[in-house]
Amino acid sequence: MEHSFKIARIHGITVGVHYTWLVAFGLVSWSLAVGYFPENYPGWGRTLYWTVGIVAALLLFVSVLAHELTHSFVAQARGHGVHSITLFIFGGVSNLRGESENARDELLIAVVGPLSSVVLAGLFWLALQWVPDARSPVGASVAYLSMVNLILAVFNILPGFPLDGGRVLRAIIWGVTGSVGRATRIASTVGQGLGLLFIAYGFIQILDGNVLGGVWIGFIGWFLNSAADAIRRQVAVQVRFRGVRVSDVMNREPPLVSPGLSVRELVDEYVLRRDLRALPVSQEGRVVGLVTLTDVNRLPQDEWGHNSVGSIMTVRPLRVTGPREEAGQALRVLVEQDVNQLLVIENGTVVGMLSRGDVMRFLQLREELGLDGRPRQA
Repeated sequence: MEHSFKIARIHGITVGVHYTWLVAFGLVSWSLAVGYFPENYPGWGRTLYWTVGIVAALLLFVSVLAHELTHSFVAQARGHGVHSITLFIFGGVSNLRGESENARDELLIAVVGPLSSVVLAGLFWLALQWVPDARSPVGASVAYLSMVNLILAVFNILPGFPLDGGRVLRAIIWGVTGSVGRATRIASTVGQGLGLLFIAYGFIQILDGNVLGGVWIGFIGWFLNSAADAIRRQVAVQVRFRGVRVSDVMNREPPLVSPGLSVRELVDEYVLRRDLRALPVSQEGRVVGLVTLTDVNRLPQDEWGHNSVGSIMTVRPLRVTGPREEAGQALRVLVEQDVNQLLVIENGTVVGMLSRGDVMRFLQLREELGLDGRPRQA
């Protein structure tokens, strides 16, 4: 959940808001307060328009959160870990610990999202029937939420990855062909094509005078195109790593250094002589930190001899993994947490280090040997 802040924890799932959500919230509130509600419900007054616009925008994002929670709850019911939900400028995303293991799970997790939006649209429509005056601020807000949830359902069921409809398409192709890689490539290509259509339509809207709407549609198209390509690349790597464990890739038993070691000794003995760029720091048999080249470079060279490793090391958060974890999942942590290495710990003991370089060298070697990324069985 980089670049986001936590707002809640629901059923073990951290809910965060990406900073771009603030932009989306402002734009939606503004468009409702100065556009949608004045055009459809004249005569309220400026303050009331803004109040209703802000409340409706908040309830819209609550609806998006409910949509994402259904994905997460079904994923949990199918035995998948769910790390977090992040709300951002174009909606929300559920961050599962790894991709679905089979097409059935993928289909079930994907399809409940649009279904939840349809249910919400129906519930808001039923609530509207109980509102005495459908033209009142309450009636207008409820009617808007019913309409927008239906739009969200229709939009998300479009067959372009990474939309829910694209995941449904991938699940179907995956089930038929038995190849998640092929299914991902096809669904991602459709998603990129859909994104280009949105970009083209947004450009036409701008030329027609609808600048704000056109820019918004174009951004959605750009997002779909970029996300589809990024997920295609991510899944391609995960497929190559299927069956590969961290223990197959990691640097085994890296040397441990003492926090009392001088930075000058660290550089001379370990960095220059052994070409080690990150080292666990241990005291009395317990890992107390991690020292890296980045930590060293923050200290002027003329102070290396007067400062210890303990004074510059990273104490927390220490990113760790286990030797039996899937290497693809560990790589995902490296990328998402924007770190260069993970400590590999088993039973409280450091048994290795995993770096991005280790992962890339492993992939390159497998490719040169013509292997598919799976370790051979003994």
